[in-house]
Amino acid sequence: MSTATDLGKRGEDAAVRYLEHQGLAILARNWRCDDGELDVIATDGAGLVVVEVKCRSGTGRGSPLEAVTPEKLDRVRRSALRWLSTHRIGRVDLRFDVISIEWPPDGQVRLHHLRGV
Repeated sequence: MSTATDLGKRGEDAAVRYLEHQGLAILARNWRCDDGELDVIATDGAGLVVVEVKCRSGTGRGSPLEAVTPEKLDRVRRSALRWLSTHRIGRVDLRFDVISIEWPPDGQVRLHHLRGV
């Protein structure tokens, strides 16, 4: 039986493979600051893409998307601004995406990518 941490890591790994397959280049993973954590920071060649990844094994605690609250998005935005400042990156097109993964123990994995949330 895997833990929630194991499931989260597998979900992020799957999200990264998906993003790379879509042509994005991964710049960082699991970057932390006082404001929070950024799961994936990537570039699509035109700008920066910050991706929040939510993975669940079932819907007993709600869907993965339900975990992405307005408060969570605010923390992600603040963390992204901190990342830009820390890396001394000036003006850049910035997009926030969410990847939702449902990974039931004995079922089909479902990945849903929401762009520009």
